Amino acid sequence: MIVVDTNIIGYLYLTSERSTQAEEALLKDSHWTAPLLWRSEFRNVLALYIRKKTITLEDANRIMEEAMILMQGNEYEIASLQVLSLVAMSTCSAYDCEFVALAQDLNIPMITVDKQILAQFPDCAIALDEYARQTNSGG
Repeated sequence: MIVVDTNIIGYLYLTSERSTQAEEALLKDSHWTAPLLWRSEFRNVLALYIRKKTITLEDANRIMEEAMILMQGNEYEIASLQVLSLVAMSTCSAYDCEFVALAQDLNIPMITVDKQILAQFPDCAIALDEYARQTNSGG
């Protein structure tokens, strides 16, 4: 089981230079978890793609439904005190700290490309490319 931030979910469903790495992460561990916040963040990403006319409303709705199926049963509410405690000891946003709090609470790695999270929470955060490399080399 791994915590994935919203970017990782986005790379899985929206074509980018990191999509292959996200697919490799899913192959390595398909039990992805995230705070409920991922839904709002991902809808915001889809909104940007709709406004840029990169995808249609119908595409966005289908992608959201597929992502929700992937994450079903693996979404968590995060206690405010946990999040705010992490905010107080870092310069990360409260949004980012929700993902970190979940990883720490479940004692599992968080996969991200966010350099700030990687630098400030090396105890639980792993870079997507590093995690994908582990997949390629047999873990």
